[in-house]
Amino acid sequence: MTFKTRPVVTNTLLCTLISALMLVTTNLWAEPTPLDRVVAVVDDDIIMHSELVERTNAIRSRMQEQRTQLPPLDVLYEQVLERMIVESIELQMAEKSGIRISDNELNETLANIARQNNMTTEAFRETVLNEGMSWPALRDQIRRELTVNQLRQRRVGSRIQITDQDVDNFLNSEMAKTNLAPDYRLGHILVAINDGSSPQVAEETALLVYKKLSEGADFAAIAAQYSSGETALSGGDLGWRKAAQLPTLFSDTVLEMKKGEISQPIRSASGYHIIKVLDVRGGTEQIVQQTNTRHILVKPNEIRSETETRKLIDDIYQQLQEDPSQFETLAKTYSDDPGSALQGGSLGWVNPGTMVPEFEQQMQSAPIGQISKPFRTDFGWHILQVEERRSQDMSEDFRRGRARQMLQKRRFDEELDGWLREVRQNAYVEIKL
Repeated sequence: MTFKTRPVVTNTLLCTLISALMLVTTNLWAEPTPLDRVVAVVDDDIIMHSELVERTNAIRSRMQEQRTQLPPLDVLYEQVLERMIVESIELQMAEKSGIRISDNELNETLANIARQNNMTTEAFRETVLNEGMSWPALRDQIRRELTVNQLRQRRVGSRIQITDQDVDNFLNSEMAKTNLAPDYRLGHILVAINDGSSPQVAEETALLVYKKLSEGADFAAIAAQYSSGETALSGGDLGWRKAAQLPTLFSDTVLEMKKGEISQPIRSASGYHIIKVLDVRGGTEQIVQQTNTRHILVKPNEIRSETETRKLIDDIYQQLQEDPSQFETLAKTYSDDPGSALQGGSLGWVNPGTMVPEFEQQMQSAPIGQISKPFRTDFGWHILQVEERRSQDMSEDFRRGRARQMLQKRRFDEELDGWLREVRQNAYVEIKL
């Protein structure tokens, strides 16, 4: 017969079991831990109470740092929840539209934020951590903001049409004249007509001063010697002024002048004024160094490997070394850039900043007429030849471009409010707060 023995319970084991039982009993009577809960359903997304509290606390802290009066907590919760609902709608729309922010884009944005605060990215990260913030949480926040901005630019921007007539009307408005006008730093010399002296003497003196300045005399020194103006002892420097703030007497003259130019003497009741434009900032004057260039592009593809592509571009380069006049024919035959290949590789007059950096660097450094060695960009292997360079006044194009941007921004802000109301009304939202 087989006997079953009962397990022996030692004193140590017994104590352990009693302690565990007491712990369970204690937990049964302990204060219950509140569970997280849903405060809003937004289409296919939900917003949790913990997320709302976290976002609200962050906004409260920011408002306290800025010494902004806080609204009642229940009002703040409602405002923050509404903002989170709209953000959720936009993020879901971005997801469906295929908008993605890559790690490279995110890292570049964080690096820009750090540079704006005169820090390296690592120093910026340490600052964030020292202030008790989570670096991953900050990255997620910036990624969300970038995603929403891209969506808005795509959806709202497509609803805005700026015509040439809109630009013309804006350029003729007082707002454009104020916002697009440059700031001038002026030098001023007043040759006064003194009581009892002949105006002719003042005129002759003013013409003498103008002649000296035209021959290269130092403006500040001449102002100290001849000027009766209030700024004579400071070299006649009137400082920076907006175009609208210029004295009426010589505002029209100044607007026609360029940096470094000196005006003819301007007569007034008090004497003769001579103005020099010491410096100009802002405005729309834009002189661009353009390059007339052509190139041959050879790209790897499904049937041509990187090695074979490099061999082909080297062969083309060798043919051009032997006979540069073949450039147009070789471009039409081999170039994988359809836009320029039909033109014999010609890209026409290229403005700075329009090409990828590697191409830009080669184009800017290449001597006129010389064929470059093959070089690589993200598009493939290139050979280029600079045919001409010129300085082109793009001021009018730049001015119209600035006006178009200002109109676009103004209408974007107006259109955004309406678009946000639309997407909010069309979404399914159930608030459970």
